[in-house]
Amino acid sequence: MNPNFHDRWVGLRESARARIETRDYTKAELGVRLGSTGVGGGELVSGRAELGDVWIPGVEVFRRQVYQQKGRGYFSELGRLNEGLLNQIGIEPKQWASALMHRDSAKGFHIHPPFIPDGVSAEDWFKRLFLQSPCDYTLRCYDREQWDVMFFLTGLCEMVLVDERAGMDRRVMRFTIFGDSRPGPDNVAVVIPPGVAHALRSIGNEDLVMAYGTSTSFNPDWEGRIASDVENAPLPVDWANYLGGSSLG
Repeated sequence: MNPNFHDRWVGLRESARARIETRDYTKAELGVRLGSTGVGGGELVSGRAELGDVWIPGVEVFRRQVYQQKGRGYFSELGRLNEGLLNQIGIEPKQWASALMHRDSAKGFHIHPPFIPDGVSAEDWFKRLFLQSPCDYTLRCYDREQWDVMFFLTGLCEMVLVDERAGMDRRVMRFTIFGDSRPGPDNVAVVIPPGVAHALRSIGNEDLVMAYGTSTSFNPDWEGRIASDVENAPLPVDWANYLGGSSLG
């Protein structure tokens, strides 16, 4: 401890001085923050090259441009069929949807089942797909499993991804995405493969509105949940007791 630490707090009683702490504002390395305290979406795009050991294979994060129109609002593109990252990796969403999350609410973790071809183990398939031939996008079975492409239009989203695929390193990515209503470097979109659990929190001071495309049409049998009790709206304990139920959901 700095020998002068207590001197600057001489005006406090001794019991308080003994408990004083100060925050360390220095930043850890990007890869460490990605799996712990989190990073901005823009940092993922600019720092991708140094994140090979912690990046979840198959996840894509790409920057979006929001054009301010003074006095009117803003304009932004979601994607183009014949150029950009989605065209490069060969995803053409079969279904588009929108969702709204009220401020201070959360969703997930959601997870979709990966398609595994007959006669091959899941471990060997993922190794081939994402480690041995990561740029051979023709191997991916977009039409047999659900890949998500997420765009955020308003609000502020904290996203957490966890790789739960058999044989893959269990990596965690935690990052923040700004909706188009807050133009800046953290206006990004995200591609999430099946087998990667994903959770969202609305952490801004406005509702979070998202638009998302899926590589297949909605299938309720593919909508897995892990640790998703946060999505429940619990009743106050006295209400639940009065109603005679033991569940607060």
